[in-house]
Amino acid sequence: MLSVILVVIGVTFVILHLSGDPVRVLLGPEAGETQVADARRQFGFDDPLPAQLWRHYNRILRGDFGRSWRFREPALPIVLQRLPATLILTTAALAVSIAIAVPLGVAAAARRGSVADSLTIAGALAGQSMPVFWIGILLVLVFSLTLRILPTSGYGSIRHVVLPGLALGAYSAGRLARLVRAQVLDVLGQDYVRTAWSKGLRPRVVLYKHAVRAGLLPVITLLGLEFGTLMGGAIVVETVFAWPGIGLLAVQSITGRDYPVVLTIVFLMGLTFSLVNLATDLLYTRLDPRIREY
Repeated sequence: MLSVILVVIGVTFVILHLSGDPVRVLLGPEAGETQVADARRQFGFDDPLPAQLWRHYNRILRGDFGRSWRFREPALPIVLQRLPATLILTTAALAVSIAIAVPLGVAAAARRGSVADSLTIAGALAGQSMPVFWIGILLVLVFSLTLRILPTSGYGSIRHVVLPGLALGAYSAGRLARLVRAQVLDVLGQDYVRTAWSKGLRPRVVLYKHAVRAGLLPVITLLGLEFGTLMGGAIVVETVFAWPGIGLLAVQSITGRDYPVVLTIVFLMGLTFSLVNLATDLLYTRLDPRIREY
């Protein structure tokens, strides 16, 4: 986890510093060369890039993420203030994805070759093919501007999270439904499942107790990865719905070259993603007793 986070921070740091001169953005086009040189010396931009990166790593180890150049405040509290909104949106999107994908995937596997199976596959491919921002705009047009039953944007109630949660969860629902269908089909062909059928167990018991549970491990792996993917996709959705999370803050900070805030956001997203992957690995041992911890 530590190595992954350090690499992510380092790559982001280099990309940000190669994307443009933040001093010019801060001082404006009217600033003279003397002012630019003084500001570059003040912020440490006149040092070589490896020296700047090493200094940034040392500050992070001390819990110092720098001060926002836009808000003139420490960067970490600013990002932490926006983090709960993004976690709420990501969790809602993941719940929408699971609620849609798992029942559809299981039903499609149980009725392989039927019309329901074909419709599920087609819907999954359509969900993966549509951009998230386009889905969000369609949802706003239908439910906000036409039906007028949900707000177009904002934050503060369950009604506000419905549209961005649906828009963000639609893509992962398609991919998850296809994986659930494939895993259940694979398990249904195993010998122990055929033995359960030969014992005369009810179809619902065979399907859900034996087949679905055994096919959950790859699905849980994808869910752990999807959580990080959804946090990244929240940048687009939060911009469309004016959701006050770290995604919208990241867009504003990148546009304004607010490097301390951007790097703090990357650090927290990398840390969250790594923790979710760790929790996924630990959950394996609870679902499959054949997996041991060494």
